[in-house]
Amino acid sequence: MTRGAFRCCVSALYFVFLTGSTPEHRLSGTQALDIHLGEPARGTGCVGGKQTSIRVQECGRGEGARASSREFRREPRNIPERAGSVRPAALLLQAGCCCGQRCRGQHFLPPIMAVYRLCVTTGPYLKAGTLDNISVTLVGTCGESPKQRLDRMGRDFAPGSVQKYKVRCSAELGELLMLRVHKERYAFFRKDSWYCSRICVTEPDGTVSHFPCYQWIEGYCTVELRPGTARTVCQDSLPLLLDHRTQELRARQECYRWKIYAPGFPRIVDVSSFQEMESDKKFALTKTTTCVDQDDSSGNRYLPGFPMKIDIPSLLYMEPNIRYSATKTASLLFNAIPASLGMKLRGLLDRKGSWKKLDDMRNIFWCHKTFMTKYVTEHWSEDRFFGYQYLNGVNPIMLHCISSLPSKLPVTNDMVAPLLGQSTCLQTELERGNIFLADYWILAEAPTHCLNDRPQYVAAPLCLLWLSPQGALVPLAIQLSQTPGPDSPIFLPTDSDWDWLLAKTWVRNSEFLVHENNTHFLCTHLLCEAFAMATLRQLPLCHPIYKLLLPHTRYTLQVNTIARATLLNPEGLVDQVTSIGRQGLLYLMSTGLAHFTYTNFCLPDSLRARGVLAIPNYYYRDDGLKIWAAIERCGAGPGVPPGSPGLGHCGFPSRLCTPGELVKFLTAIIFNCSAQHAAVNSGQHDFGAWIPNAPSSMRQPPPQTKGTTTLKTYLDTLPEVNISCNNLLLFWLVSQEPKDQRPLGTYPDEHFTEEGPRRSIAAFQSRLAQISRDIQERNQGLELPYTYLDPPFIENSVSI
Repeated sequence: MTRGAFRCCVSALYFVFLTGSTPEHRLSGTQALDIHLGEPARGTGCVGGKQTSIRVQECGRGEGARASSREFRREPRNIPERAGSVRPAALLLQAGCCCGQRCRGQHFLPPIMAVYRLCVTTGPYLKAGTLDNISVTLVGTCGESPKQRLDRMGRDFAPGSVQKYKVRCSAELGELLMLRVHKERYAFFRKDSWYCSRICVTEPDGTVSHFPCYQWIEGYCTVELRPGTARTVCQDSLPLLLDHRTQELRARQECYRWKIYAPGFPRIVDVSSFQEMESDKKFALTKTTTCVDQDDSSGNRYLPGFPMKIDIPSLLYMEPNIRYSATKTASLLFNAIPASLGMKLRGLLDRKGSWKKLDDMRNIFWCHKTFMTKYVTEHWSEDRFFGYQYLNGVNPIMLHCISSLPSKLPVTNDMVAPLLGQSTCLQTELERGNIFLADYWILAEAPTHCLNDRPQYVAAPLCLLWLSPQGALVPLAIQLSQTPGPDSPIFLPTDSDWDWLLAKTWVRNSEFLVHENNTHFLCTHLLCEAFAMATLRQLPLCHPIYKLLLPHTRYTLQVNTIARATLLNPEGLVDQVTSIGRQGLLYLMSTGLAHFTYTNFCLPDSLRARGVLAIPNYYYRDDGLKIWAAIERCGAGPGVPPGSPGLGHCGFPSRLCTPGELVKFLTAIIFNCSAQHAAVNSGQHDFGAWIPNAPSSMRQPPPQTKGTTTLKTYLDTLPEVNISCNNLLLFWLVSQEPKDQRPLGTYPDEHFTEEGPRRSIAAFQSRLAQISRDIQERNQGLELPYTYLDPPFIENSVSI
């Protein structure tokens, strides 16, 4: 063959490879050369006594891969493997001719490039952009791309920006397994943080792979991202992916360390571990500045304008992926400072002594009144409203239906006959399931301390309630101790107004202590922190349960750290406003946790065990069950593996062996992190703004005789002015969710990229919207609307 004919042959082959008239004859972006030695050639000639064939086929595409083979002779060559290249592609560049003669290396095909298109999204948050150099490396089943810097004209990674880039490879990489993001120094600029939302990669054949990130990347480091498809460890077989899972979890376990806060407490996050991390470690879980340990008493001090000590070191350093955003921090301060300053200027935070009259309490928060606060102020002393709060107040989990009276509450039929009427009796109502008990036994041995240098007191009351034929829940009898006797009278609605009002106020004080310490902080904040920590420490980003639970852990570690630094610390707000102080809080929580069960954790089981499924006008139950069912049906279903280890404590399953058990467990976690917290947190200001309805302390011991209570003795029992105002300030802050909110069902971070989970999320959101419409329609006919479990008002996580 002449040299001219040879050139024409090579040109024709190259044209057919790249621009064939049919797709089958075109070398698309999904094809790479596969070299097979030892197979008989379909042409003529041989090299070194061996037949050589080159087959063009799809690489790394699995089943259904299309292959069109063309075979021609080539001379074996020692082709060096260039870093970042793929051997089959290199062999393609050395493909020989079909001239019938031995090729001596002087003829080469033009290089064939595989182009990957990247779309990089930076988060829209303050200081989310970076000036550092960002490079990427694509890793596939057939090799990896060269490290390529992402650079365009102008600033590349500004907050909220979406930038497009191209990564050129010598050949197809096959199925993409990983994307490495390299963050390196740029010129003389100091290192900064970058919030990378996601990176989308469009492969040469048009396939789009999503790589979710949604994290702050600090310092100079390399972050390895997996595709968005959820995968358990059983679905990863490649050593590269298995090693990545191990390294990721090891890094997170070094960052998020457990700490024992107090004996009998759930374990918490050790914030001192954030200060020990060096800024150039992997996975952006780093901090560079060191400071004293969070338990160092030198860091627990008073700040000007604050009535309590604050554990400052624990607030200075927080891992960036769990701390409040700038928007949320600013919103929290904006809620706190004006309210605190207003009270300070009016002298309320420094005024000691009793209130002069009840009406003076109306003007504490004159600018923060709501429909609910006005209603509570007008109806707080009514028996019907007292009973209503057990159903739809901030602690709607205290009631138990009883069929017989406990021996420690010797109420007789004669005592309650005037209220029950002549048509029934106490025993009949017990048999009908209309008698309920609220037992505050946990307070019986709670320690007390002093406020304003005066001793405080605690009661452990028993409150008996009756469901009337009109559907109203009203109190029948109150005993202010767990031990009956002459010094522990049973107070009745037929007693004098002040005696009966004082007895109910003692119950409301006990309600405050149990609600704040156990129902609210222990059973939502601390337990949800434990689940958040377990999620971060034990599950890699690609795990389906990690993707499912992560939105419901947002800001939980941060808000609990703030609480421990301002409320639970020695001489913190708990020590400043409650009758039991910090030591009493530790006692209540450790005792409460010891008696907490899996039944308490699961709403349907709890309602059934307490016997309150049939009680009317129980909107917490009605709305809560709807939301539980929505989470169970749509929220906890997608992509969960069939079994995993459990807790094995207080009735919690030691193993989850069926999908049903796992779905129930995940539903309980999500419900308690979102809906349950909203139910017991959001109404604190509404029900507590009127001090006698939720007193944080009592200055006189429980009455041991009847007929001694007057307005003066009642006011002398309530908290002093400064104690009341500090507590009310706390109610105001925790009831106002700061900005940067994400209501239940809102998932702007797209961790799930598969179609199945996306459909489940859409169905979940649709169901929540229907629940919201039903709640709003019902509330239009209620004298007192119940809105705390309306989905738009439920935060995805415990974040305040």
